[in-house]
Amino acid sequence: MTFVVPEEIEAYAAAHTTQAGAFLDELAAETRATLPSPQMLTGELEGRLLEFLVFLTGARRVLEIGTYSGYSALSMARVLPPDGTIDTLELEPKHAEFAAGWIDRTEWADRITIHVGPAERALERLPGPYDLVFIDADKSGYAGYYEAALERLEPRGLIVVDNVLWSGRVLEESDDETDDTRALREFNARVVADERVVCVMLTIRDGVTLIRRR
Repeated sequence: MTFVVPEEIEAYAAAHTTQAGAFLDELAAETRATLPSPQMLTGELEGRLLEFLVFLTGARRVLEIGTYSGYSALSMARVLPPDGTIDTLELEPKHAEFAAGWIDRTEWADRITIHVGPAERALERLPGPYDLVFIDADKSGYAGYYEAALERLEPRGLIVVDNVLWSGRVLEESDDETDDTRALREFNARVVADERVVCVMLTIRDGVTLIRRR
């Protein structure tokens, strides 16, 4: 993944952000050493952003579509109230097993439930409502996940979507015409034109869009 801001600015921002702590640092290091596609790791800056969003919204019920190694789920879980819960959906059993191993070592394990298998199937069992939905999964599925999130969103809830700038490949002048890039371009255009919502796209890491009901 290529950041959308210069690497030295990204490093400066990370250096001036409260550190995630030894446990999440170890999780990040083990993710990079063990799992394929380590660029999928949420990372310290975005992990802190998610933590802040959960804290500021007072979210009690969180839906995450795309668990990967569990870093983002744990970032959010540690600021949930005692009765808070996270349903996190992961297609790959290997990723889910890795995440579960780390989650089970924490005091927040009872707040996080990993649902393994296709997201569409899990969503049939999870009607919500949710206070916050984080989407960070297969890009071709973003449009469907977005609609599912809206259906399950509390009136003052928040949807957070990752990778919306796709290392700059979403720009019209980019010659990248892969399925994922086209899907993200279409998704971004869909959201900004959707009169049901208000959105803001942030240039943090690989791009994060925040969406609320109008």
